[in-house]
Amino acid sequence: MPWFGLGVFKVEEGAELVEAIKAAIKHGYRSIDTAAIYENEAGVGQGIREALSGGESGLTRDELFITSKVWNADLGYEQTLAAFETSLGKLGLEYLDLYLIHWPVAGKYKEAWRALEALYKQGRVKAIGVSNFQIHHLKDLMETAEFKPMVNQVELHPLLTQQELHSFTKEQGIQLEAWSPLMQGQLFEHPVLRQIAARHGKSVAQAILRWNLQRGVVTIPKSTKEHRIIENANVFDFELTSDDMEQIEALNENRRVGPDPDNFDF
Repeated sequence: MPWFGLGVFKVEEGAELVEAIKAAIKHGYRSIDTAAIYENEAGVGQGIREALSGGESGLTRDELFITSKVWNADLGYEQTLAAFETSLGKLGLEYLDLYLIHWPVAGKYKEAWRALEALYKQGRVKAIGVSNFQIHHLKDLMETAEFKPMVNQVELHPLLTQQELHSFTKEQGIQLEAWSPLMQGQLFEHPVLRQIAARHGKSVAQAILRWNLQRGVVTIPKSTKEHRIIENANVFDFELTSDDMEQIEALNENRRVGPDPDNFDF
């Protein structure tokens, strides 16, 4: 699983999405994250096909890491299997690299997990995981699971550092992945982050993404603009100091931009 990828939440179907996928792959991204509820799997698939066609990229499908997620309305054994086939069809792929349960809907995620385990054993998915699961959800799931979730994708950024969850997933061998790592652009003027970024000659976005990587957290920033796609990935040529890391950790306010996984109604 690549440490860095492109998220496409709230990117509508159309030329902008297709070009963003192509630009990301052109500039070294190998991981693309989508979901059934984003209603853009077909565009993601088209972007992948166009990026790989003609051999210009020199890449093959197996060098990419494609993630999608089953939506809440489709949780259940048979429903989840059917939802997977729908997503795969829209993407135009023969398999997924990672398939996630999008939200921990009470009373439904265990049957959905059984379906993911079946897909994993059949080789239709290379890895299976969850999204937005808290520690108690993970513990509950693992009581009856044949396989532990391999990934837990959650909202994570400097104002929501998820320290306790991070520690738990590390202990359990579950890879933590950050969605909304830049807090939807709300952190770009933060004075502490600006100071840290300036010391390294980097943007605030680059400093935040580097912080994720140094914590061992996979990150998938969203962008459709080519220059931002390039900038976001330019995070492998510097290192934050331990003092930088501590300063960012200290910014935590447990503040979310998305729903609370223990209190959502969709």
